[in-house]
Amino acid sequence: METLHGIIKDRRLKKNLLIKDVAHQMEIDSTLWSRYEKGERLPAEKNLEQIATILGMKISELKKYWLAEKIFEQIKAYPEAGDVLSFVEEKMAVYVRSAKVAVKREVKNSLAELDSIKKEIRKAHPLNDIQLQKLREYFNTNYTYESNRIEGNTLSLQETSLVINKGITIAGKSMREHLEVINHSEALEYIYDIANAKTEITERLIRELHYLVLKTIDKDNAGQYRKADVRITGSRHIPVAHYDVVDEMQKLIKYYHTQVHILHPVLLAADMHWMLAGIHPFIDGNGRTSRLLMNLILLRNGYFIANLKGDMASRSNYYKDLEAAQVSREPEAFRKLVMKTVKGGMEEYLSLIVPKKKK
Repeated sequence: METLHGIIKDRRLKKNLLIKDVAHQMEIDSTLWSRYEKGERLPAEKNLEQIATILGMKISELKKYWLAEKIFEQIKAYPEAGDVLSFVEEKMAVYVRSAKVAVKREVKNSLAELDSIKKEIRKAHPLNDIQLQKLREYFNTNYTYESNRIEGNTLSLQETSLVINKGITIAGKSMREHLEVINHSEALEYIYDIANAKTEITERLIRELHYLVLKTIDKDNAGQYRKADVRITGSRHIPVAHYDVVDEMQKLIKYYHTQVHILHPVLLAADMHWMLAGIHPFIDGNGRTSRLLMNLILLRNGYFIANLKGDMASRSNYYKDLEAAQVSREPEAFRKLVMKTVKGGMEEYLSLIVPKKKK
């Protein structure tokens, strides 16, 4: 049976790393790493992400073995350990089943429709490179326009397209508005790349997304958690205190890894959006980063970008549903908004790639 200490030793050797090399990167003593590999000491949970990066492992894989070891260490001294494990296994089975059926029938039907459209799109593929390029340019420009529009950017759709695709500067518009378009476009290309690469969802990845959103606008805060408390204008929701941001972000990542094989990807994407926006971990750029994270999860699961609209009425509904999820912990309305938006985008895409039948 594979063990955590055996796996990390094997991975280290396969990567031709010495114990001192790993210890140096971890900023720990070599003796401590040796104890990890001998099974004499369990790494702290907060260090797992760094270990996974160094050894080229998926954090979910590493955490699975770490959790098994932690549970074993907690109960091995008890003669009732075997019975306890059987009892826990039964409870987990009930938990997983209840998590799967907790979704209302109406929502299940909507998800089934989305999955049906996804199958139709797959049947229509493959497309040629020119078709794919034109479609991607069309949808990505629209998404950058709407996402920035939600945050108050005044560039029109046509102007946004000129900035992204032609590199043209629009007279009478601020430098910040131009940079918001360019940064968001680059961040969008990045999530396409990592969606295809199946890159793990981690705190580091979220901070990288935020860095791309803010890098040429506020380099001091780009990719950095806020160091002050904030309030959201016009919202009843109060984000966590700045000193709780790290803990809340760790909980967010735990939620993702707990639910990734249980919750439908579209619902999980919606949840990660409203939860991240609720934590409000950054001083600026939280909305764009939250929407990018949501769309990364959608893309890697074969769905389409949820292009939430930025006109006054749509923005008002978006904020209302977002606030309901954050304040009352009732995400149903926000989940439905995301499902509806994803469906609209997929139907539009399908209409563009499948010729209409003549009557």
